[in-house]
Amino acid sequence: MKPKKIIALIALLILFSVYYFQEKNKNTSTINAIENNKANFNFLPTSTTGVVVKHNGYSLSYSEKHEQAEWIAYSLDKKDIVYTNRKRPYFNEDPKVKTKSADWRSYKNSGYDRGHLCPAGDRRLTLDGYNETFLTSNISPQNHEFNAGIWNKLEQKTRYWAKKYNHLYVVTGGILENNLPTIGKDKVSVPNQFYKILLDYTEPEIKAIAFLLPHKESNKPLNNFVISIDELEEKTGIDFFPNLPDNIENKLEASSNYKNWSFR
Repeated sequence: MKPKKIIALIALLILFSVYYFQEKNKNTSTINAIENNKANFNFLPTSTTGVVVKHNGYSLSYSEKHEQAEWIAYSLDKKDIVYTNRKRPYFNEDPKVKTKSADWRSYKNSGYDRGHLCPAGDRRLTLDGYNETFLTSNISPQNHEFNAGIWNKLEQKTRYWAKKYNHLYVVTGGILENNLPTIGKDKVSVPNQFYKILLDYTEPEIKAIAFLLPHKESNKPLNNFVISIDELEEKTGIDFFPNLPDNIENKLEASSNYKNWSFR
């Protein structure tokens, strides 16, 4: 091989090596940034009641007036999505709610399901995490057709997105307002609407999506129920992501665009 060709080949190899290590370092930096975001980001919303309870698998803001959480918030990682078959425990009052959460008997013969806010299916990784989802602070009265239908469909889609995008922050609850119908001796409010917000706080595409579902059976596609987080904040009085940098928060919360979420 001629000397000029050898020199050209060596130069090409050097350029390729530099490019390879730059890209490797860039990817490593991105992964580290993602992990730092997950570790350091306080994703909890504000509480309108001042009663915030933290469990191992989720946190909540409890509304004594409505005998349920105004929001449940938790981190959902790809590794959390497992299909271990666990025995369903009995529903129990939440010992961390000082005023006591609703007695499970308030739901008995009410015509409503004990609807999970943090789904048991999102917490199958550990037995303790799974059992925590059966505290009555984590449930709300739901029509069976809604609970087993469109709400379950959204829960399954949330797990699909957690696997696809690796990690999500989830905030969910019923819209708690005045003059709602109630059930049982504890007068547990029955919301007319339920919401769920998902935040994918990873580079390079930080994104969020919010859903507001009427509390009734529906066969409509999930994207029909997408609204902006700003609209949900107006309805609830809750600031959902107060610890996001302002420029990111303002952009994400004003948008109702769902095009960057896979609805396959």
